[in-house]
Amino acid sequence: MLTVHHLGASQSERIVWLCEELGLPYALIRYERETSGAAPPEYKALHPAGTAPIITDGQIVLAETGAVIEYIARRHGGGRLLLGPEHKDFTNFLFWFHYGNGSMVPAFMMDVVAKRLGAPSISGRTDIAFRLVEQRLGQAEWFAGDIFTAADIMMVFPLTSARAFSGRDISDSPNLLAYLKRVREREGYRAAMAKAEPNREPQRV
Repeated sequence: MLTVHHLGASQSERIVWLCEELGLPYALIRYERETSGAAPPEYKALHPAGTAPIITDGQIVLAETGAVIEYIARRHGGGRLLLGPEHKDFTNFLFWFHYGNGSMVPAFMMDVVAKRLGAPSISGRTDIAFRLVEQRLGQAEWFAGDIFTAADIMMVFPLTSARAFSGRDISDSPNLLAYLKRVREREGYRAAMAKAEPNREPQRV
C-alpha cells in the first residue's frame, strides 16, 4: 500500500494533493511538529534524510519532493500529470517543475535569514521569481501551458505556504491571484488540504 507520511505545515502536502489529483488509493499518516517546529523523532526515523516528504510503498522508502512525485506519477499514475519530450510544452514543464524547489524556496530562505539578522535581502532572487511567475501566468493558464500538470503541484507550495511564511505581499500580482483562485477551485486540491491540514484554513491560497 502506498503510504504518504505527512509532516504538518510542510511541502509533503504536495504529495497528498498529487494522490488526490490522480485518484489513487493511499494511506495517510500525519505527524505534528514539536513545539520547536522540528519534525518528531518518529518522522525523522523514517528516512536518513529526515525531511518531508516521505512515502513508503511496500519495502520502498523514498524522500525528496521531485523524486516522490515522479515515482508516484510513473509507478502508480501511468505517467499522468508529467509531460514527455514529445509534448510541445515539455521544456516549460521541466523548468517550472524544478523552479519551485530549485530557486524559489531557497530565495525565500535567504530572505527569512536576512530578516532575522536585521539585514536587507541580498539576492534579489525573490523579486525575480515573482516577476517570472506573474509573466508566465499572463501567458498561460497553468505553468506548463494549457493543461494542469505536476509542475503546478510543485509551484503552488512556494506560492502559498512558503510565501505566507516569508510575508511576501502579492496584491500587485493579478495573474498570480487569478491562478491561485483556479487552484483553490480544484476538487483534488480541496480534498488534499482537508486531509493534510484539517486544522488550517482550506482557502489559504
